[in-house]
Amino acid sequence: MEDWNAYTMGGSLEMTLPEGAKIPLSSCAKTYKVRDSQGVVWVWMSNETPPCSEKLPYFEHYSRPDLQAISTIHELPYDHSILLENFMDPAHVPISHDRSDFYSKREDAQPLVFETIERSSRGFAGKWSKSRNPTFINFLRFEAPCALQNNHEYIDKTGRKQYVSSLFLCRPIGQGKSMVITRFGTTLKSPVMKFLPKWFFHQNICKVLEQDMGFLSSQNEILMKEMTPVGKMYINLGSCDTWVLEYRKWKDRVGHGMPYYFGHSSISLPNEPALVEQYRAGLDAGISASMPAKGGIADIYASNPINRYSRHVVHCKKCRDSVKGFGFWRNTLVGLAVLAVALAVLASRTQWKVLFLVSAALFLGGQYVCYSALNLVTTNFIRSHRRL
Repeated sequence: MEDWNAYTMGGSLEMTLPEGAKIPLSSCAKTYKVRDSQGVVWVWMSNETPPCSEKLPYFEHYSRPDLQAISTIHELPYDHSILLENFMDPAHVPISHDRSDFYSKREDAQPLVFETIERSSRGFAGKWSKSRNPTFINFLRFEAPCALQNNHEYIDKTGRKQYVSSLFLCRPIGQGKSMVITRFGTTLKSPVMKFLPKWFFHQNICKVLEQDMGFLSSQNEILMKEMTPVGKMYINLGSCDTWVLEYRKWKDRVGHGMPYYFGHSSISLPNEPALVEQYRAGLDAGISASMPAKGGIADIYASNPINRYSRHVVHCKKCRDSVKGFGFWRNTLVGLAVLAVALAVLASRTQWKVLFLVSAALFLGGQYVCYSALNLVTTNFIRSHRRL
């Protein structure tokens, strides 16, 4: 179609051809059609079927001109289905993400009310709330294989309808690995979203994902080890696990196109696991969620699927730029502090010594702020527990 552009998957030819020979078709680069829709680039993976724009997911709230949104991207060390299942589970939020935002509190954990209003081969939709006669209703929609929305609508004190939306675009990048684009949007006019830098919101979303990471990667290991459908391993409660059960049953019905999957009552695994762990990912991820593990030394970051730098910063231009900027100003301020101390030693008058020493203290304070911000962007969340 005319709206779709060409994208080429490059490769290399590792053989020598005789003079005059044609390049084999198997060595030619594959070209796919792509299209930008609502800020997301979609790839049409079929060369046999023409691209169809009607099959592109459309997210109504993100076309609203008054919607303020924050988008981030993350790579995570567990399976695509576990990633989706986690985002479908509202019951875990007050427990796992206690005090991570303005409304998640452990003491607010409670049974929830769910209602499935739509099922099809393309997914399912429903609504959930905290009571039978709720003030607020949340709407969830799963569009196979990767899109999950959780939307909330309500009337504010002025009589105006407000929208709050969470969108998760989840894609597998290998067995035991996944990637997600998160988008959080609201029509509420908040000056905080305008004045705080993007990296601040990004690190907070990283923190939320890290609070679940140890448990989810361990769950991935258990499923691979037991090789058993999830319905035989876990009890799904109607008061909290309705969407998880819907998703796993959808896998049983129509999820067989996945190269491997865990359904509620069925399972499909490769003969040989694509991911061979050299050490326990769950244990490693658990450690990283309880201490500032960068995966490297000082400001040198090793490639590691559990550290924040590898999972987010390398994929995010805004956070890479902020790391570069904080590093530059930190080094500059340290240099200025050293210079100010040297000038204080050389100064002959007391007032000049005091001025230079005060300046050195301010420079060191500034470098500490840069150092703290740098750690906030690149270092995993340190979990602390509290008693109720």
